[in-house]
Amino acid sequence: MGLFRATRYVASLPLVSVDELVDAGVELVLLDRDNTCVPRDAREAPAEVTEWLARVRAAGMTACLVSNNFHTSQVSRTARELGVEFVDHAMKPLPWALRRAMRRAGASADRTVMIGDQVFTDVAAGNLAGVRTVLVRPQSRSDLWYTHVFRVFERLALRGVSFEGE
Repeated sequence: MGLFRATRYVASLPLVSVDELVDAGVELVLLDRDNTCVPRDAREAPAEVTEWLARVRAAGMTACLVSNNFHTSQVSRTARELGVEFVDHAMKPLPWALRRAMRRAGASADRTVMIGDQVFTDVAAGNLAGVRTVLVRPQSRSDLWYTHVFRVFERLALRGVSFEGE
């Protein structure tokens, strides 16, 4: 599998089957914040994301936001609202923050999944950390200016890819 290929492609976070994660032996779910859990143009996660995370916790898995967002207050507030741990200033695609989250949770790479909305940060970081990856569609068209540039190249990288749930 290439650096920029996800293990799975799913239309949105709430469509990722919690039961399938459990069946696959996942203990730790790493999540991007912006446009994966919280739309970039909103302050709070949608109810369906909150409900999905409640099912993750009820199934005995740990969840952790791993965000490149440098606004620690935003990331910590979202983590608190969602009832998850967090690592900010992640510097994805570098895998260090993912590995730190795994150490904190006591989870091995083969028991961890990274779910995010960007190929060149979330998927690449997950692959470099040796974890399974799930790419979801971004929740909002709103992005940072440089993310819009990356999205152009993402569209090329995703040619021919089908997302479950679309």
